[in-house]
Amino acid sequence: MTQHVKIRVWEGAFILTIAGLFMKVLSAFYRIPYQNIAGDIGFYIYQQVYPIGGIALALSTYGFPVVISKLIAEKDELQDDAGMNKILYTSLYMLSIIGILLFSFLYIGADWIAGIMGDLELVLLIKVVSFSFLLLPITSILRGYFQGRKTMTPTALSQVTEQTIRVCTILILSYLLISHDYDIYFAGAGAVFGSITGAIAAIGILLYFALRQKKGTQKKQQRSTISSVEVIKAVLGQGITICISGLILILIQLMDSFSLYSLLLQSGLEETTAKEMKGVYDRGQPLIQLGTVVATSLSLALVPLIASAKKREDLPFIHTKISLSLRLSLMVGIGATIGLACIIKPTNIMLFQNQSGSQVLWLLSFSILFTSLALTLAPILQGLGHPGISALVVLAGIGLKWWLNQLLIPSYQLIGAAVATVIAFVFIALVQWLILKKKVQGVFVSTHSLSKMVLSAFIMFITIRGYYFVLSLMIDPAGDSRLLATFSSLTGVVLGGVVYIICIIKGQVFTDEELSLVPMGDKLTNIRRKIS
Repeated sequence: MTQHVKIRVWEGAFILTIAGLFMKVLSAFYRIPYQNIAGDIGFYIYQQVYPIGGIALALSTYGFPVVISKLIAEKDELQDDAGMNKILYTSLYMLSIIGILLFSFLYIGADWIAGIMGDLELVLLIKVVSFSFLLLPITSILRGYFQGRKTMTPTALSQVTEQTIRVCTILILSYLLISHDYDIYFAGAGAVFGSITGAIAAIGILLYFALRQKKGTQKKQQRSTISSVEVIKAVLGQGITICISGLILILIQLMDSFSLYSLLLQSGLEETTAKEMKGVYDRGQPLIQLGTVVATSLSLALVPLIASAKKREDLPFIHTKISLSLRLSLMVGIGATIGLACIIKPTNIMLFQNQSGSQVLWLLSFSILFTSLALTLAPILQGLGHPGISALVVLAGIGLKWWLNQLLIPSYQLIGAAVATVIAFVFIALVQWLILKKKVQGVFVSTHSLSKMVLSAFIMFITIRGYYFVLSLMIDPAGDSRLLATFSSLTGVVLGGVVYIICIIKGQVFTDEELSLVPMGDKLTNIRRKIS
């Protein structure tokens, strides 16, 4: 690989990382104003169907395009045009069949699926979201092609455009429909329609770049060096396993969509109360997602380095980067978990208008640590060549979540659901960690480093609680005033964050060389020198 090509690869990886970070942040944030517009029942309606659309989005963004791009890149290096054409056409036919089958299952089976969820009024929303699977093949093929040719701008721009159009459609349509007194389920269908408009916009961007691309001279070649069977095995097998590992949050939400509301009804609650409770519970999803964005984005940037080191069989390098990834994930995960738990009541009021379900959200906040770990460990295992093992662990965790829901929700309702979620994430993270330890021998996170993180989090906890005690002498930081709740939340976040970062830096959890590998690392190094 020439130096020019290497530069293009790293620039492309950076562009896709930024686009992915934008998508994750926007995906978490938009549900907060949506809940404010639609209320807890409206939020329940949307969240019941959201995981289905989320799966389609993940398959067309992180699943199939990644595998197709790898296949295309291999043939591009060999200048095997016939091979690239075979990959594209075979993938298109296969994904079209899959898309049509999934669309048909959801559209025709909408009544049956809504019945399992316990709410037949969700039929329209399920039918609307089913159309997103018809658009999946073209977005997957085009993104995979551009990424394989090391042209990342079309993919990144299509992802950003898709998410932006999707979020704008969700918020604008829901606001207009609700303000004009349309049925709240119809407004929910309007919000779900955002997955369609977003995908169409992405296809438009991708087709624009495809048509602009100059066609090279046709090269004569007798036959492709890859068979259709090989393409199908790679795209279907690897694409789905990669997606399963990255869909931990969505699959957990899917389990709640199919069981939480129906189990609340079985526990004796009325329909309206059960819907409101499910909507309150769903407030925790954007909080968990926001809490994991930073940790996973920092650590996932190191995963390509681990994959390339695996090819070189550079075990010391692999161990060093895995250790750094896990320590970053733990550091941010512990800080975000303890920090959010400290300020959950005023944060609930600031974001969702009241403090309903704060105890449940407090429990769910502990998911952040283990979700961050799981979302970091899964791609590390993939980079080491074990995507199937990671996917099996996630599926086992999802099964555990389903079983615990059946066991705990009838007696403990939302608390039971929250406990089931935390236990499932603990299970996934712990098993993945043990598997990684078996595959790569050595200590990734020393007891010394972990104790410093815990101590830093404890100091942050004491600082925030002390600040709130002083604040409570003047105002009620968790009172009914949204303005005061916003003030106490934001000041608590800033104070706690600053204290935590200073403790981490002063405790030398990371070396200067390690800090240089993360964003703003040089500034953190300068801070360390000043306070040492």
